[in-house]
Amino acid sequence: MKQLFISICLLLTTNIMEGQTKITSTLEILDVTTGECSVVKEFPYVIEAPNWTHDGQWLIYNSKGRLWKLSPTKPVEPLEIYTGFATNCNNDHVLSFDGTKIAISHWTKEDGKSRAYTLPINGGDPQLVTPVGHSYLHGWSPDGEYLVYCAERKGIYDVYAMPAKGGEEERLTDSEGLNDGPEYSPDGKYIWFNSVRTGLMQVWRMKVDGSEQTQMTFDEDRNSWFPHVSPNGEQVVFIAYHKGDLEPDEHLANKNVELRIMPSTGGEPNTLIKLFGGQGTINVNSWSPDSKRFAFVTYNLKL
Repeated sequence: MKQLFISICLLLTTNIMEGQTKITSTLEILDVTTGECSVVKEFPYVIEAPNWTHDGQWLIYNSKGRLWKLSPTKPVEPLEIYTGFATNCNNDHVLSFDGTKIAISHWTKEDGKSRAYTLPINGGDPQLVTPVGHSYLHGWSPDGEYLVYCAERKGIYDVYAMPAKGGEEERLTDSEGLNDGPEYSPDGKYIWFNSVRTGLMQVWRMKVDGSEQTQMTFDEDRNSWFPHVSPNGEQVVFIAYHKGDLEPDEHLANKNVELRIMPSTGGEPNTLIKLFGGQGTINVNSWSPDSKRFAFVTYNLKL
């Protein structure tokens, strides 16, 4: 079903472009200590899912099937990251905690399914990790040993883990409905994810072996997706869609959404900003190394 939603998004984008409506993107940074936003760069096309590198020097994002990096402070042109044959990358990419590697999700040419690969942070030939598709990558363990991802197996989407060097995958969730967006906490004790098992999409947390799956948000008016834990482990930012704007297990583009924040120990979330976005805004962890800022993408439709 996740692949169907992505296909719908791509179809809608194509129809918009053919209808002479153009989608533009703005890469922004929000300071959670002051609530102030600053614009990094505006793009006359779609970009998605910024990662902030651990040295603070770059923002990495995907656009048109490829990966790019851009300085968050200097007005220079983006640089393409070499990904070899993987030129159909989607917005599920993640950096290793030591900052030396990046893992990507790429729609393979042979069957059009998403699979996960790893490569050096500055570019290189991708190494296949998940031979079975669909596999949508979301998290890398702090010790570098495991990747976690949302995978479709026999029509069911759940959270799986696999050694980063490849091997046997382990299914971590098995509840009814979509389980998605898994990401390790910096201390390596938990995996945060989102699940629709209660009827609305909510943020959940579990131990790395899949035990003690615990609901962390209880909003009755929103569908919450993609929890991202700050590097200091203290806060979690996620994106929320308004109830009724889409089905609970959809995360579509071009919607009115909110970026929300909550303590990693649990508690009532607060809205940081309301924006026009959705798919592509914060699909991946985009916290700055100092845990004070995070990057995100907003969109605009122009005739």
